[in-house]
Amino acid sequence: MTQEAVPELYRAFVARGDGQRPFGSVEALSRADLPDHAVTVRVEASSLNYKDALSAAGRPGVTRHYPFTPGIDAAGVVIASHDARWAEGDRVIVTSYDLGMDTPGGFGELVRVPGDWPLAMPPSWDAATAMAYGTAGLTAALALARLERLEVRPGAGPVAVTGASGGVGTIAVALLAAAGHEVVAITGRAAAHDRLRGLGAHEIWEREALLTGADRVLLRPDLAAAVDTVGGEPLAHLLKRVRPGGAVAAVGNVAGGELATTVYPFILRGVALLGIDSARCERSEREAAWTRLAGSELDDALASSLHDVDLHGLEPMLAQLLAGGVDGRVRLLHAPAGASAARA
Repeated sequence: MTQEAVPELYRAFVARGDGQRPFGSVEALSRADLPDHAVTVRVEASSLNYKDALSAAGRPGVTRHYPFTPGIDAAGVVIASHDARWAEGDRVIVTSYDLGMDTPGGFGELVRVPGDWPLAMPPSWDAATAMAYGTAGLTAALALARLERLEVRPGAGPVAVTGASGGVGTIAVALLAAAGHEVVAITGRAAAHDRLRGLGAHEIWEREALLTGADRVLLRPDLAAAVDTVGGEPLAHLLKRVRPGGAVAAVGNVAGGELATTVYPFILRGVALLGIDSARCERSEREAAWTRLAGSELDDALASSLHDVDLHGLEPMLAQLLAGGVDGRVRLLHAPAGASAARA
């Protein structure tokens, strides 16, 4: 399909960025609204992430200019390309970089991105399957890979996951359990306990367990490692109780961006704090993570953690996500090609 054959109109959820509910609305946009990049993708599915909720609500530090279409995840098919690496009909995943931050994202039925951004979709997947994982799955897989590089192996001891009922946490629990680790899922959502056990969690701790010992520089070392999705005080607590030579992979900050800790976990136990950046990691790491996810055989196990919405169901779910009220993963499924523009 030539660039000129890209549909004249497409639907998108457009956020105003004023912080008021509703955060935005579904609108018909013109292809002229797309940025001047090389690859145009018809988006078949996206997913909801905390960063999307921040962007939609106009929180500072994510999106600079409004009105704007959020969505840091997109999966679909290339319909036009000026980049030799991609051709019409290629099925791709686009995440990270600037997508959904200041480049219009997957909450629109079309995205146009630089040729470096897409990755070939695993052959066994369709767009909906890819977005059951999305950036949450990518981040969880990157975290597990980093822990493995530090020789955190099954049998070394329990591995904790904070925010276990959320998107990254859910997939981290499932991936770690599938890899043979004894997983401790930490959550404040009692309703998620059975679901997390079904994903392989060996133990479940209430999040209050991470609030003790604030006055101590070290705690009993009973964890081999952890994947922390929340930051703040819970992350500081985990560092105090990881065993010598262990590590904590930090991937989020919903509990705060400040970290009040001491040097003692690092210099007395050799604990490593690993920052996981899914937005700008090396392409080789990104490809390995997606390959791992596609081969994980977790699609059926994660099905009970999924909630599907269309464009008109986005706004209330974004507000719920921002308030910490979403259990599991939320996936956005776009209407089939040719069935949507007139209904904007």
